[in-house]
Amino acid sequence: MVAMAAATTTTMRAVVRDAYGTPDVLRLEEVPKPPLTDDGVLVRVRAASVNRADWYELAGQPAFARPMMGGVRKPKSRAVGGDFAGVVEAVGKDRHDFEPGDEVFGSRAGAFAEYVCARKAVVRKPAHVTFEEAAAVPVAALTALQALRDHGRLQPGQRVLVNGASGGVGTFAVQIAKALGAGEVAAVCSPRNVERAHLLGADRVFDYTHEDFTRSGERYDLLFDNAGTRSWRECVRVLEPAATVVLVGGPMRNRFLGPLGHIAAMRLASLPGKRSTRFFVAKFNPEDLEVLRALLDDRKITPVIDRRYELGETADALRYMGEGHAQGKIVITM
Repeated sequence: MVAMAAATTTTMRAVVRDAYGTPDVLRLEEVPKPPLTDDGVLVRVRAASVNRADWYELAGQPAFARPMMGGVRKPKSRAVGGDFAGVVEAVGKDRHDFEPGDEVFGSRAGAFAEYVCARKAVVRKPAHVTFEEAAAVPVAALTALQALRDHGRLQPGQRVLVNGASGGVGTFAVQIAKALGAGEVAAVCSPRNVERAHLLGADRVFDYTHEDFTRSGERYDLLFDNAGTRSWRECVRVLEPAATVVLVGGPMRNRFLGPLGHIAAMRLASLPGKRSTRFFVAKFNPEDLEVLRALLDDRKITPVIDRRYELGETADALRYMGEGHAQGKIVITM
């Protein structure tokens, strides 16, 4: 069904920026609503979520990636945000899979706004899932899914270790590993996240302030490294002879290279043996979003929401993200 024009208003509130920098460069302004494309779906946003990628893009870090962000000296796009959930208001003439009133979630640049025009990265929201929960899913859960399934090639019965199991990606990684049939999932996190990791399905939880997981004597088939806090020499102690390490995150010690220094060191160190390392950048596609929708619908994954902010408080949300202590996802409500 093709909808007519969604509304008579032509403007909306949106968070924008004109320079790289701290969250102080963000402003809430009245801007033109995104036009409805023939292959697009105009969505009134009910909630959005913050990802570490949003913080990096805001800061323009790592510096070498600025051309991919759209500009070397300043961003070419004023838009901020990616993950969203909301209600379809209008459908382009070439779209026949949605109609006005559908509740959806997905990812689209400029999601920290009252409207987005989504194209490929949008799917229906399960009825029992709130808009806030759905908005918390796309980037974080897609990263965990592709890391475990495609790059880690997780097989049923294998043992998985998630280093960095407390943030958005990490909390999904524990749950998705279980959903994919892992025989055992171990999680590494701070003391305040130990109980939650157990509740999410972790069979073994390492409190890194009291226990060194690399000296546990345990061996794993797949290391999901979301923290980047340990060297290859340390990690290899807990790896099976043919294990895979998927490098998902790393420390931002170098403003120019970001986590690439750690990633390169890990990959080079792993070359002589049968153990392998993989690094990737998550890619959106409708098929994987449908997989996540099904996992949500079947209650095999449950988003963990740490804090909620209003649209006008987006700068505060990004400041909190930059501190690096989020216990799950940070959500922005409209």
